Amino acid sequence: MTDRPVTKTHQRRPEARPAEILAAALELFAEKGFTATRMQDVASRAGLSKAAIYLYYKDKMALLQALVQEMAGANLTVAAGIAEHYQGPARPLLRQILMFMAGQLRSTRFPDLLKIIISESRAHPEIGRMYFENVISKGLPIFESVIRRGIASGEFRNVDPAFAVKSMVAPMLLAAIWKTVFEPLGAEQLDIEAFATQHVDGFIRGIAA
Repeated sequence: MTDRPVTKTHQRRPEARPAEILAAALELFAEKGFTATRMQDVASRAGLSKAAIYLYYKDKMALLQALVQEMAGANLTVAAGIAEHYQGPARPLLRQILMFMAGQLRSTRFPDLLKIIISESRAHPEIGRMYFENVISKGLPIFESVIRRGIASGEFRNVDPAFAVKSMVAPMLLAAIWKTVFEPLGAEQLDIEAFATQHVDGFIRGIAA
């Protein structure tokens, strides 16, 4: 009797599973909502057993926190790096950061994450607090520093940096809402890069010295 060769079934690498779990969680949170989604739903969508998912994430909030860190946190790291290493006038820097944001809104599922945060924060205030503490409170100072740089160099008027930055990022939030809420209902598709280009031109003109 001869030994039969052992056929190995395809197995995913363990290091790839967190990304697969997070992708499944994002899809389900966007489709069903945070409250209606169960951990076993995420496990099933990711191709894992109900028990296996708890080896990676203890609950749904841990999943959402990981999504925020992976998507929004990564974007902040890039924006902070752009601002830190840039040498030159503030105007092109503002344009570069805003166009980076527009690209993320167009080409990634970051708008879905924003929709989840907005829609679920009333029922789950801890979600809104988590996003504010980990993203908004860290991101706004990055932009404010660019505004202050432009004021110091004489490029911008002596505007309130905190107000100016909120005015600067608000249209990007509108773009995310438009993409995730109104386009699925039949609204025309928004060219986010063109929208961002027009916005940054008007914004810079508005605060120019």
